[in-house]
Amino acid sequence: MNPPRANSFRRRRALATLAAALLAAAPGECAMAGKLEAGRANGSVAHYQKHLAQLDAVVAACAKMRTAAACNPALIGPDDEVALAAGGGVEQRRIGYDWLRALLARAGGKGAKSQPNTGPVPAPVVKTRILEMGELLNLARQRLAEDAQEAAAPPAGPSYASQRAALKTILAQREFRAVGEETARERFVEWLDAALNEMLGRLVRLGEREPWIAVAFRALFLGGVCLGLVWALVRVERRARIRLVPDAPPAAGTQRLREWQLWLKDARAMAATNHWREAIHFVYWAAVARLESQHLWPADRARTPREVVRLLAGGDPRRQSLAALTSSFERTWYGGNAADAADYETALVLAAALGVE
Repeated sequence: MNPPRANSFRRRRALATLAAALLAAAPGECAMAGKLEAGRANGSVAHYQKHLAQLDAVVAACAKMRTAAACNPALIGPDDEVALAAGGGVEQRRIGYDWLRALLARAGGKGAKSQPNTGPVPAPVVKTRILEMGELLNLARQRLAEDAQEAAAPPAGPSYASQRAALKTILAQREFRAVGEETARERFVEWLDAALNEMLGRLVRLGEREPWIAVAFRALFLGGVCLGLVWALVRVERRARIRLVPDAPPAAGTQRLREWQLWLKDARAMAATNHWREAIHFVYWAAVARLESQHLWPADRARTPREVVRLLAGGDPRRQSLAALTSSFERTWYGGNAADAADYETALVLAAALGVE
């Protein structure tokens, strides 16, 4: 629904908004996520560090003696529950040692002294050396040492200097200079676009489940198009019947009525005796006779004044003058309103626009 240019502008604006939000955030806001909380009063971190030291001693003894007693997985003890700072709060995180129990169980088994690591290997076909059990135990001790070092280190937030510099570089680009906050109209257009897309998507899914619905919609659409074309053709045909044509001799058999000059002569005679209502009446019929003399429509005195106005096409410049003259004639003649010289002069001006002069 949206043009590609509008979508591109919206993506740039969203990226700019996100970048500005990140720049405004405090550098240390997410620094504590996933870090050990060193200041717990219940000593959980200290207990965790002590447990890591005990595990290192167990692995060292197992690597040295390589017996079932020295490599008993029960010596590892339960998993640790360590307090972690995450999202501005503190939560308990479980640290499991199943990997170490499995390693000790293998190390204390039969032939473990010479048994290589035959466990599952990664899927990629890469020729690597198979580690011996002693090397695996040394790697386990190395991992325990790294965990202990991380637990002992004070939590420090990462540096956002490089990220802030990159975001400032992005916001300084030319395409982001004119990016601003979305207006209410833009939000409404975006919501309407999403609603239309969702509605069309539902119709498509419904048509996939019920094929007859798609056929019905197609038939309704084609029927509406056909009706619209017929309506347009009828309007064109009606306008063509009363279109403006140049003056031409009247067709044979056309009813000859009173000439418009005679109507105008009678109007002037009534005005000379201050009979303004009759004068306006004659001016109106002079205008109608003048239009009929141009063969815009067949002469017919049975038509009402409003019907005469509708005979002129809507785009005809004379229709407005004829409508105003008709209103003045109806007010004074049929409505019984009094008329004066000013009303008569106005009627003459309107009739002159129709060719009566």
